[in-house]
Amino acid sequence: MTARETGILADRAIAALFETGRLISERTLDRDQIQPASLDLRLGAKAFRVRASFMPGPNHLVADKLDRLKLHVIDLSEGAVLETGCVYIVPLMERLDLPAGMSASANPKSSTGRLDIFTRVITDYAQEFDKIPAGYSGPLYLEISPRTFPIVVRRGSRLSQIRFRIGNALLGEPELQKLHDAETLVAAAKPNVTGGGIALSIDLAGDKQGLIGYRGKHHTAVVDVDKKAQHDIFDFWEPLYSRGRSELILDPDEFYILVSREAVHVPPLYAAEMTPFDPLVGEFRVHYAGFFDPGFGHEAAGGRGSRAVLEVRSHEVPFILEDGQIVGRLVYEHMLERPEGLYGTGVGSNYQAQGLKLSKHFRV
Repeated sequence: MTARETGILADRAIAALFETGRLISERTLDRDQIQPASLDLRLGAKAFRVRASFMPGPNHLVADKLDRLKLHVIDLSEGAVLETGCVYIVPLMERLDLPAGMSASANPKSSTGRLDIFTRVITDYAQEFDKIPAGYSGPLYLEISPRTFPIVVRRGSRLSQIRFRIGNALLGEPELQKLHDAETLVAAAKPNVTGGGIALSIDLAGDKQGLIGYRGKHHTAVVDVDKKAQHDIFDFWEPLYSRGRSELILDPDEFYILVSREAVHVPPLYAAEMTPFDPLVGEFRVHYAGFFDPGFGHEAAGGRGSRAVLEVRSHEVPFILEDGQIVGRLVYEHMLERPEGLYGTGVGSNYQAQGLKLSKHFRV
């Protein structure tokens, strides 16, 4: 089999970036920091509360804008609370020195999205969030804005992840349809393959008890992002039930955790990403945390029947979602090589074989 020349870097190649100095960190990597097709990024020691979000632009360093826009500096060495409705910029422990042909993109981790923590990676001279151009050399920063719950973070907390790629390895629609025919990417009788991706629809029929999702409560206690199973679900979430009607009205400024009707499958030689907002399907945003690693939903990795948990927020107007309505699309990319570890097999994966599931911070 001929080696690919374009694609997403797998775990072995990500580790090699550290060994060759293309990735630099101020402390040793955490044991589970490298994922099958991505690297978790860690917060540094300080957070800057800023007046507003900003884009550095082609002529400015992030540090220059921070000097002008910061309100105060927060020490994260022992942990600190980040409040809802505020914007923070945190220098990350990792910095890059990418070769000319390698670019990267970032996304919130699954647990980050399920807590409604809005995060975006920023680079010096950036003109787009979460996009790191080929050959970039310099520091990384994370913009953090908790939307529903105040959170506790500390130096080393991991809210975002980064993927590295060489060239363009996106599957076009004919190739995507062929892969679905061979591997069943989504469990749908007639998959909708358009717009460069394969569609996912919403499940509002509910489980045996009629549970269709959760709505975030306001004025809650803080969530510690580094602690699992610490919080009671009902202190933070209102369960939503179908009550015989397979629809849900999304209220503006409310945050919902819902689930796809279809199980999702990402074969070992591919990585997937959910497009965060599609104006063709309605006035709402789905899925802040869009990366699906190789092996997600893969039967051999224990993931048969894994569905996509959807983080949903309406825009300016109330919007009715109906059972089976398309809510987003998955795009697939080739991996450069098969990862040594697959999602769900010994790499600290929290959401393999999931159905409707809140983040790991809540007790079941």
